[in-house]
Amino acid sequence: MPLGVFRATRLSPRAVNSPGAFDMRQRPIWNAYLAGAALGLVLLLTFVLTGHGLGASGAPTAVAAAASDVLAPTATQGNGYLGPMVAEGNNPLNSWIVWEVLGMGIGALLAAWWSGRLRLRVEGAPRFGTGGRLALALFGGIASGFGARVSAGCTSGLGLSGAATLATAGFVFLIGFFGFGLLTGLLTRRMWQ
Repeated sequence: MPLGVFRATRLSPRAVNSPGAFDMRQRPIWNAYLAGAALGLVLLLTFVLTGHGLGASGAPTAVAAAASDVLAPTATQGNGYLGPMVAEGNNPLNSWIVWEVLGMGIGALLAAWWSGRLRLRVEGAPRFGTGGRLALALFGGIASGFGARVSAGCTSGLGLSGAATLATAGFVFLIGFFGFGLLTGLLTRRMWQ
């Protein structure tokens, strides 16, 4: 596809003729092939500069370990999963993955602002109201988070970084991820009509 085929509408805060009206501008969305190549370069640079790939699902775990250590330190230190994260006075918030996710959040906020798409909205299947969309998003987030912890990685940590190092688990994860995504899409396609 040629660069710039996809375009997004940018709402500029400059009012036009009537109050509440917006000046519509077009801001191009990145070409999918260029975005994929950029992601590949970022992944390569993280391996070269930091010695590990990308990830995300470990950040909420680190935050949970830090919060648990503040609220119930004895129980946290005795926990087989969270205990090693806080052992010997370690602060789980000093983990690289926490800073990576914080940087991704700030970068996403800046990108949305720059592109003119920074606004609060609840998106989802048109057949559901806001409450139903939020409930589905919560269910999907919990299921994805659980799956990421069970498989010891998320789409970026296990899928991208694992497959980039030719780890069998990375390819198994990606096949399962896309397979179940396709199945879910087929089962829920009527919600989007």
